[in-house]
Amino acid sequence: MTRTVHVPYTVEQDEDGVWCAHAQLRPGVGANGEGVTALEAIADLREALTGLVAELGVPDELTLIIDVA
Repeated sequence: MTRTVHVPYTVEQDEDGVWCAHAQLRPGVGANGEGVTALEAIADLREALTGLVAELGVPDELTLIIDVA
């Protein structure tokens, strides 16, 4: 069984050239990722969000897709 959670996020480059990705899992609870490239920042964010979802569960505000293959 695969679970997919769609989390809206933003990616921007800071003044030092570091790429930063930000997402809010639920009000007051979010995660950040950083990287040399935008893709690295998104991968770092994905890892942080995976830990939060494992700890807190999937908020009702987000879309959860369960694929039973």
